[in-house]
Amino acid sequence: MKRADFLKGALSLALFTQAKQVWAQEEGQFGPETDLPPIDGDPANTRPHDPHKGAVTNLPIPRYVSLKGNEGNARRGPGLTHRIDWVFTKSGMPLRITAEHEHWRRVEDNEGMGGWVHYALLSGVRTVLVTTDMAQFRSTPDPAGQVVYQAEMAVVGRLLECNAIWCRVNVDGEKGWTEKASLWGIDPDEILG
Repeated sequence: MKRADFLKGALSLALFTQAKQVWAQEEGQFGPETDLPPIDGDPANTRPHDPHKGAVTNLPIPRYVSLKGNEGNARRGPGLTHRIDWVFTKSGMPLRITAEHEHWRRVEDNEGMGGWVHYALLSGVRTVLVTTDMAQFRSTPDPAGQVVYQAEMAVVGRLLECNAIWCRVNVDGEKGWTEKASLWGIDPDEILG
C-alpha cells in the first residue's frame, strides 16, 4: 500500500468518526455518560462529570424552573435546526430540567412531555402546578387551618416556601398553604425556606 493511499484512508476514517459523533450527539443518542471523546478535542471536556450536576451551569439535575413567556418551543435536539416537537403555552408553567447542552436545556412538564428549550425562555422563579381538583389553601400549614382559597387543577402559582409536608403558594395575589402532594414542581423531599 502506498503512503498516499494509507493517509487518504486514515483521513477518511477520522472524518467519518467525527461526523458520526456529531450526528449521534445532535440526535440525542448519547448523553454525558458515554465514552465518546469530545468533538473539539478540548482536554477540559474530558474531566469526569457529576451526573447530578448540569454540565454547563453546575446546578443540580434535575431541577425546576418556569416558562418565562407565553410560549416556548421544545425541540427534538439542542439547536434551532431541530424540529419542534412540543410548544409550551402557559406563562409561568413549571418545568423540570433534565439535561444541559450549551445554551439549551432539556425540559419536561408534569406529563413528561417536552424537549430542548433555549435557556432564555426559562426563568429561575419557582412555580408549581396544582394537580388535584379544587385544592384547598389554608392560612397555616395544618389540616385544621382556615381555608383561605381553593384552586382548580392545572392552576399555576408561585412557590413561596415548603416544609416536609406543606407548601405556601401565591395564586393571583392570594397566599395559602396546601399539601405538597397536591402540587407538581417540587420534589417530595425538597424544603424551601
